[in-house]
Amino acid sequence: MARTPPRELTVLSTERITPNMQRVTLGGSGMQDFPGDSEGGYVKFNLGVSSEDKPIVRTYSVRSQRDGEIDVDFVLHGDGGPASQWAVNCRDGETILVGGPGPKTMVDFDKDWFLFAGDMTALPAISVNIERLPADAVGYIVIEVINEADAQDLPVPEGIKVKWLVNPHPGEAPELLSDYVWSLPWLEGEPSVWVATEFNSMLNLRDYLRTERQLGKENLYISSYWKHGLNEDSHKVAKREDATANAA
Repeated sequence: MARTPPRELTVLSTERITPNMQRVTLGGSGMQDFPGDSEGGYVKFNLGVSSEDKPIVRTYSVRSQRDGEIDVDFVLHGDGGPASQWAVNCRDGETILVGGPGPKTMVDFDKDWFLFAGDMTALPAISVNIERLPADAVGYIVIEVINEADAQDLPVPEGIKVKWLVNPHPGEAPELLSDYVWSLPWLEGEPSVWVATEFNSMLNLRDYLRTERQLGKENLYISSYWKHGLNEDSHKVAKREDATANAA
């Protein structure tokens, strides 16, 4: 099946929702054939070309979707990467080419309890999952943020406990998230676990969840959304190498 070519979307508004997260609302005529129910799916922003004449493409989750518009949240890392620079500097009426949307990844809502773990890059996708949890859901949400003020008011069921871990230097101390998840009491019944974070943090969590807790694909979604010190293209290479090594 041929890929859908990138569509031109228009910046409708921008908002700094926390100190280190910028929300950009996109719409325009390019939304006319944008698939509905794409919240939590991914889109790819075309941000020009590099000094080596290579396309600069960055991947982000759709945080929310309304008739004719979507919200995308950008983490403002201190490195001032091309996507965060664009998000901070774009203005209403500006256009950008956006590919996708790609599929969303959701927990299994029929499981007995739920565990979400991630950093700020995963917060939009985690939030989409949370909004669809049954009212009687139980479990944990553990999210690493850059600043205490980056914690968001999440609409969680009463039985879900939320923990915000502060790491002012994202990508450093990859054990922070995994150590806290390791310390959580394991609940009775069958879990659905959703994890997305920095590459090295993901490795720590994967080792615990697959080896110690013996979770298989039917109970676990785990992915790295980025790797400290690498751009998106280099991170993809690291993910492929890791997948090959684990398939052996």
